[in-house]
Amino acid sequence: MNFPFYIARRYLFSKKSTHAINVISGISVVGVAVATMALVVTLSVFNGFHDLVASFFTQMDPQLKVTPVKGKTAPADDPILTEIRQMPEVEVATECLEEQALAVYGDRQMMVKIKGVEDNFNQLTHIQEILEGDGDFELHAADLNYGIPGLGVAYQLGLGYTYEHPLRIFAPRREGQLNMANPTEGFVVDELYSPGVVFCMKQGKYDKNYILTSLAFTRHLFDLEGRLSSLELRLKPGSDFERVKGQMEEIAGDKYHVFDRYEQQDDTFRIMKVEKLIAYVFLTFILMIACFNIIGSLSMLIIDKKEDVVTLRNLGAKDHQITRIFLFEGRLISAIGAVLGVLIGLLLCWLQQQYGIVRLGSSEGSFVVDAYPVSVHPWDIVLILFTVMAVGFLSVWYPVRYFSKRLLS
Repeated sequence: MNFPFYIARRYLFSKKSTHAINVISGISVVGVAVATMALVVTLSVFNGFHDLVASFFTQMDPQLKVTPVKGKTAPADDPILTEIRQMPEVEVATECLEEQALAVYGDRQMMVKIKGVEDNFNQLTHIQEILEGDGDFELHAADLNYGIPGLGVAYQLGLGYTYEHPLRIFAPRREGQLNMANPTEGFVVDELYSPGVVFCMKQGKYDKNYILTSLAFTRHLFDLEGRLSSLELRLKPGSDFERVKGQMEEIAGDKYHVFDRYEQQDDTFRIMKVEKLIAYVFLTFILMIACFNIIGSLSMLIIDKKEDVVTLRNLGAKDHQITRIFLFEGRLISAIGAVLGVLIGLLLCWLQQQYGIVRLGSSEGSFVVDAYPVSVHPWDIVLILFTVMAVGFLSVWYPVRYFSKRLLS
């Protein structure tokens, strides 16, 4: 057995001549454990919110989205897009066209984003899961074009799940000059009818801005026949996602972007990552403060063991071995605190997942979820253990060497 480690372990658990040393050592373990527990719980809550938001976005966002690098639209028959669409791993491919327009219903009006999609859009995404109302996912029937508004759009225009009168959509003409004597001539006007449903993602970006309709209607409205703003794709089950995405990027070259679901919402997830990083940094500073207790405990232990140090030197122990005894003492305190903190943190996360102990609000249904979401990621636990051990080891290194030199001189 390692001689310094054996002596350090005996010192940690044996009764000291001064009882305060045992108390301070216990406080040191508790301090490190509490800081570690806070890291586990806080990072897991951030993971929970991250996964929760991702579940909302991916109900409408495709698995992969190809968009032009330059300009807002691209030719639908571009050979590059055709090659990507015909890759054997692609199960569903949908052409989409998205533009802004003015929606008018009765005496209400608002700017909206019209997203034209093909009939297989419900096979591409989980749109069916977020529809509310008595109808179904339909984009057209005979000569009628249906419009599925977001819940926020429906509320602001006073539509309801089923709107009785046609919803008029105004889009500026792409060619010609505006006649101020008759401004309406500068717009293309068309009508959408209700399929009896609205979609609700519980995300304002979509619910308060978007209306889904047929691709043919959108192309006619904006005079963009044969154009698309994005090619949205879903891969066959079991496909190697990263490999296929890499192949698509090679085919796309510098003409098209290929985005996965997280890249499509890059701004949102980048903010969440920054918030998580800031929380990690602040809690690490708190951990460093907790480690000052270890320094106090070791300082008193070194003073208390003066006679033992003389005995060990007489028995042949080297000075560096004696120094390592106290280094191991500090590291043991850090390790025990880290393990206890991780175990308690994991227990609290499990209790939150199972029973929702910490609620988001006093009234049921006020928020998307009633309790704080929690998701434990294994790599976060590895990072936390590494951080605690590194901070603990570094915090005791200089004080131990300083006091040991004075004791051994």
